[in-house]
This record gives sequence, C-alpha cells and structure tokens, in this order.
Amino acid sequence: MAISEKPALLVSACLLGSLCRYNGKGELHEGVQGLMSRYTLVPVCPEIYGGLPTPRVPAERKGDRVLGKNGEDVTAQYEKGAREALRLAQLYHCRGAVLKERSPSCGSGQIYDGSHTRTLVSGDGVTAELLKAHGILVFGESEIYKLEKLIDDMERMCYTI
Repeated sequence: MAISEKPALLVSACLLGSLCRYNGKGELHEGVQGLMSRYTLVPVCPEIYGGLPTPRVPAERKGDRVLGKNGEDVTAQYEKGAREALRLAQLYHCRGAVLKERSPSCGSGQIYDGSHTRTLVSGDGVTAELLKAHGILVFGESEIYKLEKLIDDMERMCYTI
C-alpha cells in the first residue's frame, strides 16, 4: 500500500456525507470537501465505532456521562468509539481533526448540556476530549481556516529552522 505524501486529518464521517448522524443523515460540508486536495482525510464516526445504530436516540453529555433522550446511559459506547477514533488518528499520524460541532462525541469547545433543550455549555465531547488529551488538535467544521493557518505556520517554522 502506498503511503500518501499529504498530511492526514481525522474527520467526522458525517461531514463527508456519510449517513451516520443520530438522525440517519449526513452532509458533505463544503469546507471539509476543500481539504481533500491538501490532506488525506480519515473518516470516523465514534458512535458507530462504539456499537450504536443509525438512526439512534439523540444523546447529550452531562458531566462524565452521555445520556440518550430516553434516559439510557450510552457512556460506554461513546468511550469505546472515542478509543477507536484515537487509535485511527495515531495509526495514520493525524496532525489534527475536524469534528462535528456540538456533538456529545465530537464537539469541541461547546456541547449541549444534557437537558435535551438545545442549551449549549462550554465543554468537549468524549472523542474530542480524548484526542486533545493525546495532543491532537481538534477543530469544529466552522474553524477549518484556523486549522489550516496553524498547520501552515507550523510547516513554515520547520522550514526556517
């Protein structure tokens, strides 16, 4: 198997159009699609990797737990999926990740508060938190420009040293 010359990025599969979101939908995000020419994109869906079906009951993170709208505790599935996403990020030497914003798994910086009232709070989803703890840069789909600028700056610094 040939190894790509392009740097790798972990990407939420739903942002690549995969029909894996809780509601069975996905949408090819224009900004994510624009990354394809410059990066090798490694699609992940931690919820599916954790064994959850599609479609599935919506879930939100409340503290260290992830609870479905029906009250079911799905924390173990989210943690399993996060570990698998981390394994893939490490296997492909991903420099960063572009993940679905506000998700109880992929959200970075802001997630829903667990009340299922669409109330946002500061925090990270289970996968985003694990990736960050292992030094992987995590950005939401609206922050792609920040990711590209950071990687450009890092590459420039490497060439000037």
